[in-house]
Amino acid sequence: METAITFSIFICSLLVGITLYSVYVSFGPQSKELKDPFEEHED
Repeated sequence: METAITFSIFICSLLVGITLYSVYVSFGPQSKELKDPFEEHED
């Protein structure tokens, strides 16, 4: 039972970490360098 709890905590923390990292990349200081491909090809 203890192994299952440890494993589930690891999976949950990994999921939260990936989510926080993706939000940081999307809205953080580096977001100025990201380009929107739909805006580049509008007529």
